Amino acid sequence: MISDLNMKELAADPFVQTGLLALVGALLTHVLLRHYPARRLIVQVTFFVALTVLLLHYDIIPYELAPADTPAFERVFVALSKIIWWTNAAWVLIACVRVFLIFERLPRRGRLIQDLLIGTIYLGAGLSVVAYVFGAPVGTLIATSGVFAIILGLALQSTLSDVFSGIALNLSRPYAVGDWIVLDDGIAGTVVETNWRATHLLNGSNDLVVLPNSVLAKARFTNLSSPSRNHGVTLHIRMMPTTAPSAISDVMQNVLLSTTSVVAVPAPSVVIISLDAQAIEFELSFSVRDFGTASTVKHEVYDLIYRHSKAAGLALAPSRQASAVFAAPPQAGPARAPRSTAFRLLDAVPLFVALTEDEKEALAATMTRRTYRKGDLVVEQDANMKSLMIIRSGVLVVSRHEQDREVELSRLAPGDYFGEDGLFTGSCEEGTIKALTAVVVYEVEQAALAKLVHDRPSIADEVSITLSRRAKRGQALLSDKERTAAMAAVPGLVARIRQLFELPHS
Repeated sequence: MISDLNMKELAADPFVQTGLLALVGALLTHVLLRHYPARRLIVQVTFFVALTVLLLHYDIIPYELAPADTPAFERVFVALSKIIWWTNAAWVLIACVRVFLIFERLPRRGRLIQDLLIGTIYLGAGLSVVAYVFGAPVGTLIATSGVFAIILGLALQSTLSDVFSGIALNLSRPYAVGDWIVLDDGIAGTVVETNWRATHLLNGSNDLVVLPNSVLAKARFTNLSSPSRNHGVTLHIRMMPTTAPSAISDVMQNVLLSTTSVVAVPAPSVVIISLDAQAIEFELSFSVRDFGTASTVKHEVYDLIYRHSKAAGLALAPSRQASAVFAAPPQAGPARAPRSTAFRLLDAVPLFVALTEDEKEALAATMTRRTYRKGDLVVEQDANMKSLMIIRSGVLVVSRHEQDREVELSRLAPGDYFGEDGLFTGSCEEGTIKALTAVVVYEVEQAALAKLVHDRPSIADEVSITLSRRAKRGQALLSDKERTAAMAAVPGLVARIRQLFELPHS
């Protein structure tokens, strides 16, 4: 009886040792190390080897039936030991499968294959237990269960079709998690998961679309993220034939140079499609980094087309379907004198929205036109500018030197401006500004603006409000610490502007 055994004899009992070893192994691998798959595998392999050595030491062979003359009491504990061994063998193999998929960085894409392998491992372990522990004829059992398998297969025909279609899709890999696919019937979205039954897509409306694998295996679809994630975009633009097509083509090339959202490789292109008395039609082809950004980049390019065309004095042509060009309605009052280029540029700058017409006219009269050739250095990094530059035409690039590399910050197009930080707050420029194309800018000098501010000091308050709003819009890109610092600095803008322009504090 166990009660008559001393502790030494109890510790030497093979069944006690097997049970304790299995208990410690299960506690470490399934509780303490469940979030560390690599360490968990090492511990599982170690305990499995130790368990195997222990059983072989006591002549318990897991893959052989127990001798017929084994006592009934001992036979029970031998059976339990074998079940523990086969269970641990299955766990080790499953851990190897999971670690392999994690190391391959395919945990979600390989989910179906992983489930199949795990199911096969558990099935093999179960049949081994039936054969080597209970001595049942596995071959006869499998043959007998064939009838039930046929009945079950007919009942689950649709489900099995989805399962085998999912296996085929996972093996052929026509798409992966994160890819954009578009079906012939118009369904489109990003692949977020592939499981036993279906593939899940997240469409443009952020809704989940569930497609059965059997349907997807038969459907024709386009993978917009393969062979690379870059996605091509084509826009058609019709311009009035008021100047040479080559000149308009150069303007469209500048449009594609004005944004960093257009990738450099493959190079964007501008092609003239047609020319007639009503219009010149252009095709703008470029690539974006991902299909999901295509709509945003198209909006940006359309905005740049308008700004560059307006700066170059070009006009959009009506569509082919338009039957006539409608003339502008007659003006009710006397015709207003045309505004100068400098005046129109001031109208487009949000900083001067609070100026009156007379103030804008007076400021425009003092503005200086400056030109730069392609590749010219306009402003050096950390320079303290004393004037505001408004871009009339061309493209500028802003880059910052950090350690041993140049980081491109942004690009500036017609209507953009720079130098406001130095002009209004005395800050230095955060990056170097160079001309990517021939550039024309109009300069607003600090002395000219100071005269207006001295005549009407409230301009300083109005400009500070505009600068504050612009700073707040940029805070979405900052960290919490940087955002807090930026918000704390906003109230001091008025004081800094008043100090810079030598105005009395209110």
